[in-house]
Amino acid sequence: MAEERRPRTRKSSATTARRTPGVRGAEHAARTARQSLEGLTGHPTEGVSAVGREDDGWCVVVDVLELPRIPDTTSLLASYEVRLDQDGELMEYRRVRRYRRGAADE
Repeated sequence: MAEERRPRTRKSSATTARRTPGVRGAEHAARTARQSLEGLTGHPTEGVSAVGREDDGWCVVVDVLELPRIPDTTSLLASYEVRLDQDGELMEYRRVRRYRRGAADE
């Protein structure tokens, strides 16, 4: 017995368009924020000091080496607050603190 074949219908371009996957947790948000900030500022990131979930995405505080000096304890670092939307796109960033590597918080 022959099988009846149905013609395949093409999906619309809206359905076939790939959507950027959203941020999959705090670690992914931190990695995405670091990469975005390095690309924009041109300064190497040192680490992440805070990650928080918000209604519309993520807020990540990234520490950046702004001015390397010798000895290293006198280098200038800065903390940037980076906001990402739910898809991991950078919405805004701003420097919230600048400090010497060897300085302790008060």
